[in-house]
Amino acid sequence: MQKSLFSLILLCIFLYSCKKEQNPFEINNQHIGLLTDSTQVKDLKTIYNNDSIVGFVSGDAFTGNINNIEIFEKGGKQLLILTPSQSLDSTSFIKSIRVIDPRFKTPKNISSLSTFKDISSNYKISRIDNLINSVVVTVNEINASFTIDKKELPANLRFDMDLKVEAIHIPENAKIKYFFINWNKA
Repeated sequence: MQKSLFSLILLCIFLYSCKKEQNPFEINNQHIGLLTDSTQVKDLKTIYNNDSIVGFVSGDAFTGNINNIEIFEKGGKQLLILTPSQSLDSTSFIKSIRVIDPRFKTPKNISSLSTFKDISSNYKISRIDNLINSVVVTVNEINASFTIDKKELPANLRFDMDLKVEAIHIPENAKIKYFFINWNKA
């Protein structure tokens, strides 16, 4: 009896010690740090109880504009910019996250300080969109979009909006301007 009780206690201690704690800076396709694709605006105060949350609210609540929510560390360093799917709705899910702090990294070590080579070497590029001042590189595997300023491209590619930009057109050392994680929650 004592032997089985002792074995059960050891097993419980082992299982408890194996419990993996969530890395607050890990990016995956369904979570970023402590945020998940099911996080609602009302949950942010609990998740970031040691940090500062700044929600911009325009003067007119009926404009229909989506208001971004900025997350800062207590020391003032900006971490993330969150965009809810609905304005002024505490039950709204987080639709997109702009990653500011370079400590946030994917399992393949991609952060806001990465280059195009880092992205293309580690992930399959799903799509490249040619915009006015930038190109957006989409990686569906991690629900991410990386914006690269057209100033990073060769001069002959900067001004042609009709040009289909391919991965071979983007220099390997092109820096990421913005890094977004996008969630489509119904």
